[in-house]
Amino acid sequence: MSKLCRSDDGYIKLRVMLIHWYRVANWLYRHHIGIIPKLIYYLQYLLFNCSVPASCKIGKGTKFGYGGIATVIHGRAEIGNNCVIGTCVTIGGRSKYQAVPKIGNNVHISTGTKILGPVVIGDNVVIGAGSIVLHDVPSNSVAVGTPAKVIKSDIDINDYI
Repeated sequence: MSKLCRSDDGYIKLRVMLIHWYRVANWLYRHHIGIIPKLIYYLQYLLFNCSVPASCKIGKGTKFGYGGIATVIHGRAEIGNNCVIGTCVTIGGRSKYQAVPKIGNNVHISTGTKILGPVVIGDNVVIGAGSIVLHDVPSNSVAVGTPAKVIKSDIDINDYI
């Protein structure tokens, strides 16, 4: 394992590994195959210090920055395709609310962001580092701050990534 951590190729493998293990655990979970998804969850926690349960829905092409270090995702959260999730990101619920976040496609969630409660994030959105998202964010926009506010609309996502 230490050999993987020292080389550039190793870092790429580590970044891909979390989403790979999630995909395996999710497939097993959807097919009602015993305790193995829970074991994979604990392995992810041990290796990456993150909580990405097999029950959440994460679309194709989504990536975790630096192996998803300290990332926490609620078990019922939905994340679209081709998203980028930075380190120390929390996507979870809030007390007194049953609903959890739903995140669209091509969303860039920067380091330290918290997305909490019954929030819907549209497609092609950039959320700035350290933001706390408590309200819906429309598609094609940039949201920053605590609490997060939309500072720019009608953006081209490629200008920000």
